[in-house]
Amino acid sequence: MRAADIEGGFASPVLDSQATFNAVMRAMAEPGTIQAVDREVSPPAALNPAAAAVALSLCDQETLVWLDAGLANTKGIDVWLSFHSGATVTSDPAQAQFLVVADPAKLPAFGSLAQGTQEYPDRSTTIILQVVSLDSGHQLTLSGPGIKGETPLSPQPMPDEFVRQWSENNAQFPCGVDLILAAPDAIACLPRTTRIHVQEG
Repeated sequence: MRAADIEGGFASPVLDSQATFNAVMRAMAEPGTIQAVDREVSPPAALNPAAAAVALSLCDQETLVWLDAGLANTKGIDVWLSFHSGATVTSDPAQAQFLVVADPAKLPAFGSLAQGTQEYPDRSTTIILQVVSLDSGHQLTLSGPGIKGETPLSPQPMPDEFVRQWSENNAQFPCGVDLILAAPDAIACLPRTTRIHVQEG
C-alpha cells in the first residue's frame, strides 16, 4: 500500500465523521431536504466528496460495502474506503449493508438487496447513489413521515424505472431499502417510508 493510495480522508476523523453523520440523520428525518456536506475529503476521482464522507461516517469494520462497476474498476477506491472506514468491499450486492453507486444505470434492483425482516427491519441495505445535482432534474414530489404535506426534489440523473421500484419498496414496509442521494457537496435522503410521485407537466 502506497501513502498516495490512502491520502484524502477526514482531516479530523472523529469530528468530521460526527458532523457528516448528523447531516445524514437530519436528511433522513426530513426527507427531501438538502443538507450540506462540507467535510474536506479527497477520495479517488470517481467517488464524489459527499458520497465518500457519508461512506466514511456510516461504515465500520463490521460493514460490507458493494461498489458499482465504475467504482470497483477505479484503482484505489476499495483500498481507500477500507483504510479510512474499516469496511470490507464485497462483490455480492445482496450481502452488502451499503451500496455505493456512481452510475444510476448500474444500480441493482431494490428487490435483489437485503430487505431486513419484520423482527429486524434495520438489517437492510442503504444505498449511497451519486448524482450530479439535487435540484436540476425531473421533479419528484415527496410525501410521508417527516414531510409536512408535500415537498419537491429534483435529483439527476436517476435510474430508469426508479419511481416504480420505489413504490414497490414502500410496499415492503417495515422492510425495504433506504436511499441517500449524494451530490458533490450535499445530500438528500429517501427513507423507505417516503412516497414519491412524478410531477406532471
